[in-house]
Amino acid sequence: MSGAGLGLRRSFIDDLSTSFPQSVNFLEVAPENWIDVGGRFAAALEHATSHAPLVCHGLSLNLGGLAPIDEAFVHRVKNFLATFQVTHYSEHLSYCADEGHLYDLMPIPFTSAAVNHVADRIKRVQDILGHRIAVENVSYYAAPGKSMDEIEFLNSVLEQADCQLLLDVNNIYVNSINHNYDPVDFLQALPGDRIAYGHIAGHYNEAEDLLVDTHGADIIDPVWSLLEQAYDHFGVFPTLLERDFNIPSVTDLISEVDQISAIQEKFATSAEVRV
Repeated sequence: MSGAGLGLRRSFIDDLSTSFPQSVNFLEVAPENWIDVGGRFAAALEHATSHAPLVCHGLSLNLGGLAPIDEAFVHRVKNFLATFQVTHYSEHLSYCADEGHLYDLMPIPFTSAAVNHVADRIKRVQDILGHRIAVENVSYYAAPGKSMDEIEFLNSVLEQADCQLLLDVNNIYVNSINHNYDPVDFLQALPGDRIAYGHIAGHYNEAEDLLVDTHGADIIDPVWSLLEQAYDHFGVFPTLLERDFNIPSVTDLISEVDQISAIQEKFATSAEVRV
């Protein structure tokens, strides 16, 4: 897998069935939204994945939660990954359930105990799947019980779980504004050899010092610039456009995918391309 990708949403899957964009090198779905789906959506997914490889980005593993990992669900995901020959499966470094699904991504305390807890849960998922997963650096708006910095927590989880990283460039930018740190310093402290692929997205300006990670707007220049910094530091890695609401036309989406490709081409001339 290489190049620029697009998060696949049902609202425009029929458009891709009509004419699949050549510039989309891979697609991403949340497996929870597609497991056991039949009818025209199943047919549309099969058609789309005949044109580009698929990666999966999960929503409900609840890696930071206290309830036991839902192993039956992980086995269902494993079957889905095998069916569609999925190259990467990623999840959020957060928790999303507590005696029921919270329908939100809640922050895990940045503590050594939490590192141990989350790493053990990631390793259990990897044991069931038979391969490593990637975890995403998430946006967060509070850090309850914090005893270490975000970067130390993230790197400790990656090392202890021996998992990969889904590098979300927009989340770094959002967190850098909300928590007052240098996004480039954070980026360059990440382990580049663990990057599976990347995300880039838009966000909402709630206030001068509060950004909300919405995936509902166009990508802004500082986030594009941070992606360039990432390629300059790590080399070019596969990168995917996320858009979850206020979804524009496919033509507009592809224009941002093309911008990813243009930046990748710019840095591929001076850095090794990651595949």
